[in-house]
Amino acid sequence: MVPASRIRNCNSAPVRSDGEFVLYWMIAFRRLSWNFSLQRAVESAVELKKSLVIFEPLRIEYRWASDRIHRFVIDGMAENAARIEALRNPGVLYFPYVEPLPDADKGLLTALAQRACVIVTDDFPSFFLPGMVSAAAARVTVRLEAVDSNGLLPLRATDRVFTTAFSFRAFLQKQLPSFLEEFPKANPLEGVRLPPLRSLRPEITQRWPAVSATLLSGDQTELAALPIDHSVSIIGTRGGSTAAGQRLTKFLDQHLHHYAAGANDPDADNRSGLSPYLHFGHISSHEMFHELALREEWSPALLGEKTGGRREGWWGASPGAESWLDEFITWRELGYNMTSHRDDYDQYESLPGWAQATFARHEGDPRPFVYSLDEFAAAATHDPLWNAAQTQLVREGRIHNYLRMLWGKKILEWTATPREALRVMIELNNKYAIDGRNPNSYSGIFWVLGRYDRPWGPERPIFGNIRYMSSDSTRKKVHLGAYLKEYS
Repeated sequence: MVPASRIRNCNSAPVRSDGEFVLYWMIAFRRLSWNFSLQRAVESAVELKKSLVIFEPLRIEYRWASDRIHRFVIDGMAENAARIEALRNPGVLYFPYVEPLPDADKGLLTALAQRACVIVTDDFPSFFLPGMVSAAAARVTVRLEAVDSNGLLPLRATDRVFTTAFSFRAFLQKQLPSFLEEFPKANPLEGVRLPPLRSLRPEITQRWPAVSATLLSGDQTELAALPIDHSVSIIGTRGGSTAAGQRLTKFLDQHLHHYAAGANDPDADNRSGLSPYLHFGHISSHEMFHELALREEWSPALLGEKTGGRREGWWGASPGAESWLDEFITWRELGYNMTSHRDDYDQYESLPGWAQATFARHEGDPRPFVYSLDEFAAAATHDPLWNAAQTQLVREGRIHNYLRMLWGKKILEWTATPREALRVMIELNNKYAIDGRNPNSYSGIFWVLGRYDRPWGPERPIFGNIRYMSSDSTRKKVHLGAYLKEYS
């Protein structure tokens, strides 16, 4: 059973046993495996002896909607459609919907809810999704449950915001072992027998037809007709759970062994590349952990007895595995901790008091260069390394993680105020990065401005006590020859 710590009732409406189906409103965990939300919906359908409808919508009126983001999500939809069809289970109906015009989806969820026994959705603590779920919960007249399938630690296992990775890591080392046995089913639809449901009612399918097979197949004409930003182009990285699994296998086979020593080297490019798939829910952190544990022949018996928040040694795994685990569990879930407890996680006022104070002291300091948002977007600064990082972001929807830190620090140095720097970083990252608009996006951006960090000396112009980085020092620390050749 899905643990109670993962389930949140969003309204006080009843479960209706006389409904036609259980509705899974798939909005964040866009996968059919290792998914507590889907598992909860299946459990409800089995208990109520009802069919299951998996409704996966894609709106067009979210901020930064573009060809790039839409195509990545639709890739996953195409795969979900194929997998459901291959199941040949008449009790499971998949309804993928891509909104064709503004407000075209208005009334769709309500219409589905009128036929549902209960609605299960995804409990994702960032971007517009929490507000959308709250609004829906107040509008529908049936029980709406939000299920947390974000990370290994349930969101509600914490009751406060952790201000440093060290303090959160110490908490994890004490609390996480009790959750390592609570994994979602790898295949929650396997062997499930439910009453058949051949189609939705005509009043739904005629007004809100499912996404076409041509758009699912990658047709550019239909995508170009949607009223979204066509200037942010599709990238070569394909979305979907199969692509995510292939990326995971490649990383574990070819890069994990070198990860501890080479993760920060742009020329080596040892990063896993899995953050876009995590962001759109095409892969689960539980699946990633499971596959890593198999490779490492790891079990909870290898966990260190002493905690204390140290980065290495507690997992009892290889150096590469320890380093990667710290990133995709400690640092990733630290960001989810922030966004699940604070509504202002993307606001300047959420910065630590010491950071706001040091910025206030230096806000009037002269800037050596001041660039506009358009100049930043066009990679038109005086710094070839910064321009290369921005070019990678625009071209590939990502920046190498170490250079992303430098990218942000230079934006802070080359804008008129820290508030303007924050605006520029959020706009560029969320517009171009496939893994943007995520709790980890805001962790990275706000780390540039002092979140999860401490005051550093000596005090500098513009930065004050904020950690400083320069292109010259970066060139000395990492290999950049191939990187600069690729993105200059």
